Amino acid sequence: METAQPAVTRSRHQARPGRAALVATDLAILTGPAAGVIELPVRLFWSAPDRCFDLSDEDSLHWLYEIVLREASRPEDLTAYLNGEILAAIWPAIWLPAGVRRAWEDQHPQLRAAAPRRPHYGHSAA
Repeated sequence: METAQPAVTRSRHQARPGRAALVATDLAILTGPAAGVIELPVRLFWSAPDRCFDLSDEDSLHWLYEIVLREASRPEDLTAYLNGEILAAIWPAIWLPAGVRRAWEDQHPQLRAAAPRRPHYGHSAA
């Protein structure tokens, strides 16, 4: 009997202390919206009364992806709000905790290959 591989896994890398980063096993399962305005639930974004992000605005798009990648605790957090093609395109430009970035790049080496890369949280500029 064949066992299906889970669509999302918990990484050995941490999104923050005590919480493993959640990673999609295949970017193709990330079929979230590519346009429009997305409103995140309070459990993902609680620090502002307006939880809406306009995907046509580059800063808003980056901020949404940074939040979801950092705060995701359920598989549907990734699949509902992220789009694999967009993620690959903006990967070099988004700011992430080091554990989140490592977790995603370990699972998806094509993300690591994207360049140039901005610094991300958790690394000093040595």
